[in-house]
Amino acid sequence: MLGRTDRRLRLVVLLAALAVVATVLGARLSYWTVARSADLSARAVAQLEHTEVTPAQRGAIYDRSGKTILAVTAYQDLLAAYPAQLDGAEADLLAQRLAPILGLDAEGRAALREELGNDGPYVVLDHKLTAAQSEAVRSGLQDGSLQELALEPQPIRVYPDPGGAPGTSLAAQLLGFVNAAGDGQYGVEQRYQSQLAGKPETTRGLVDIAGRPLVDAQTVVDAGQPGQDVRLTLDAGLQLQLEKELYAAKVADGATSASAVVLDPRDGSVLAWASVPSYDANDYASVASSDPGRFVDPVVSSVYEPGSVMKMFVAAAGYTSDAFGPTTRFDDSGSLKIGQYTIYDADHRPMGVIPFQEGIAYSRNVVASRAAFKLGSTTAAAARALYAEWRTFGIGKLTGVDVAGEVDGLVDDPADEAWAKVDLANRSFGQGVAVTTIQLAKAFAEMADGGWSVQPHVVAAVDGHAVEEPARTRVIDADLAKQLEQLMVHVVTSVPYYDSGTAIPGYLVGGKTGTAQIWDPKADDWMPDTLNLSFVGFVGQDSPQAIIALRLTHVRPKVVSQGVLDYPINHYALFRRIAVDTISALGIPPQAGSTRP
Repeated sequence: MLGRTDRRLRLVVLLAALAVVATVLGARLSYWTVARSADLSARAVAQLEHTEVTPAQRGAIYDRSGKTILAVTAYQDLLAAYPAQLDGAEADLLAQRLAPILGLDAEGRAALREELGNDGPYVVLDHKLTAAQSEAVRSGLQDGSLQELALEPQPIRVYPDPGGAPGTSLAAQLLGFVNAAGDGQYGVEQRYQSQLAGKPETTRGLVDIAGRPLVDAQTVVDAGQPGQDVRLTLDAGLQLQLEKELYAAKVADGATSASAVVLDPRDGSVLAWASVPSYDANDYASVASSDPGRFVDPVVSSVYEPGSVMKMFVAAAGYTSDAFGPTTRFDDSGSLKIGQYTIYDADHRPMGVIPFQEGIAYSRNVVASRAAFKLGSTTAAAARALYAEWRTFGIGKLTGVDVAGEVDGLVDDPADEAWAKVDLANRSFGQGVAVTTIQLAKAFAEMADGGWSVQPHVVAAVDGHAVEEPARTRVIDADLAKQLEQLMVHVVTSVPYYDSGTAIPGYLVGGKTGTAQIWDPKADDWMPDTLNLSFVGFVGQDSPQAIIALRLTHVRPKVVSQGVLDYPINHYALFRRIAVDTISALGIPPQAGSTRP
């Protein structure tokens, strides 16, 4: 008997449906394997392709001799692992063997085991291994006791020379440092970042499933360019001595900070440049978390009221305009009433009618004020004259010194806001105007070196090529410059305590002191017995060969009486110590006899 025919129909329908599905799947498969083959291959390669940018070897920084290394790049291994390639037992064993090498405690061991137990293809276990740790890991990989680890050399910036104060590296604030991203921060490192860093190498190639590069499948896309070495004008020996002198003075005088710069007035090259407190640039990360203010360099990045060193600009303005000369006589009355205000000399005692140069030598505020009034027929005219002299010497302007972070100071232009008579008086002796130490060094260098412009700079050469210096131009007349030089010599020879404190037999010495009160905005009054001290001067055989500008901040005198402020290390005594160090470092021979008048 024949079976039911409806079953055969169902089979035909089922076969037809399967044929349709097979046709669709075949078409789809053909689409992916033929039409989209190139695209899928590209996607697969892209997943395994890796582009790596390798920083160039950063250039080294040398002192002026080209022999003393101040900053150099070294390498320290990063330790990485490939957890996805480990099973549980292998991860346990690796953690057990690796923990003693890394010096881990119980908590660290647990964290290491957790890192090795995840399924990630790549994990960093330690960013900076010691040389001994790297050698132990390398030995373990060679003998098979360690596995699925990688040592990856990482560049680190090293500042090999210790500084003159405890816990510091040499010239830290001038040099700056290099952060983890390879970028220079502060100082020379930041200012010359592009030259020092060079251009990175770019490679492209394939990696395995764990993310490890396949060595034979790497292509250099851009070979890059190594960083260039930089040679400074700095004398490393003098730099170390300067840091020691500043540290001793800061501690002895109880100052919050001490800073100084030694400048060659003939070409503007910086011979030494330092501040304390400083820091160890090798450990910048700790400084960043505990006291980041130490990164700010007082020589170039902070301003202060310098006091009576600014009287030299009154002299320059008066001599220029013939408003007065060195022997013009002024009444030093000890105090000077100006409206509701009274200007005082430091000792509040009158010296009577004295020549202007004696008023400057003995740093008489009343004489400086009366001299400033003579700069014009009105207060406004006198203010314009003094301000113009400041600007002539670059006060209130960037010096252009080649480090990062320079500021231009706080100098009020009388054309923008008129100075009252008391403002003119205060500014004549360095109150109510804020400058940087490098500005003062530049200005006094121009006074002392025949009136020619001076461009302060710390870099002598890049990649062996000397840095081009700008052409020198005349700032003031040569005769005026000679008068100002003689006035600075007169200051340190006519006042007995300056004479004994600065004398260096066989050498020419000159300079000007500065003592400034410090305003406390919270108390709306002057800080009691707390002062900023400055000294800017020069030393040389028979002409100025080094300008020394120094600053001590928030100093409290050990002896205070009328007209007497005494410190364990006075600012002019500190100047002499630095000057002697400079003579020794530069090998400046003495004259046959003393050049002091």
